[in-house]
Amino acid sequence: MKVVVCGASGLIGTALRERLEALGHEVVQLVRREPSGPGEVRWDPARRELDVAALDGVDAAVNLSGAGVGDRRWSPAYQQEILSSRTEPTRTLAEALARLSPRPRVLVQGSAIGVYGHRGEEVLTEESSPGSTFLADVVVDWEAAARPAQDAGIRTAFARTGLVMAPGAGAFGKLLPLLRLGLGGPLGDGRQWWSWITLEDEVSALVHLLTADVEGPVDLTGPAPVRNAELTRALGRAFGRPTLLPVPRAALRVAVGAFADEILASQRVLPAVLQQSGFRFAHADADAAAGWLAAA
Repeated sequence: MKVVVCGASGLIGTALRERLEALGHEVVQLVRREPSGPGEVRWDPARRELDVAALDGVDAAVNLSGAGVGDRRWSPAYQQEILSSRTEPTRTLAEALARLSPRPRVLVQGSAIGVYGHRGEEVLTEESSPGSTFLADVVVDWEAAARPAQDAGIRTAFARTGLVMAPGAGAFGKLLPLLRLGLGGPLGDGRQWWSWITLEDEVSALVHLLTADVEGPVDLTGPAPVRNAELTRALGRAFGRPTLLPVPRAALRVAVGAFADEILASQRVLPAVLQQSGFRFAHADADAAAGWLAAA
């Protein structure tokens, strides 16, 4: 299979590219610099520039482009970057795929469970309505930007990813150094539901969606969401460290600004569509996930 990948240099994109190549697939990376090899194609999504001919023969596409929501404090300018860094690449790619002949069979479009907002104890699935937070609005616009591909008849799956457990990167990359020092603990009151997925399962799920007969929203989260305090204890057991020092809400807001509200949001998400499509998790509960993370 010939697969074009956008965002192939990020945490998930790098792991996905390596997995696809290991499986024998041909990977075409879209890059914003001068290409350094035959497997790279330059594009400029801010200008809506992408040479459609360079995608000739592509069977599938995976779009993971987007600025990290926790990389910087949420100034108005950075909030706009969070939005535009998702919608512009998605629209540019979707329009290019729609113009291909023959068209690719599938677009796996990056998305996020942030679409659900803060929902307390409510059990959430792909059928749940969007929330009313900034990130929920971003995800709604992000998914809508893929409409040209859907209108062209390309099967489009929106990979609504949860909190990705990965060593040295992402949200857990910032928490693990504190945990190793014995300074880890629940965030806020620790009662908020966290819907997590290991990097290994995230990549496996993305590969699965390339051929699974599903479209529309697909929650990419582990099958057993847990409260933040419970996940913190599982990590403490795996790393052999105490987890007794809670991080107060006020301290978290000082550290990361408005993004603290997203960290403390409660999202009890179940991967209903993913499981119904036959996907099997390598790490199905918090202890298995924490053990994998500690061993990675």
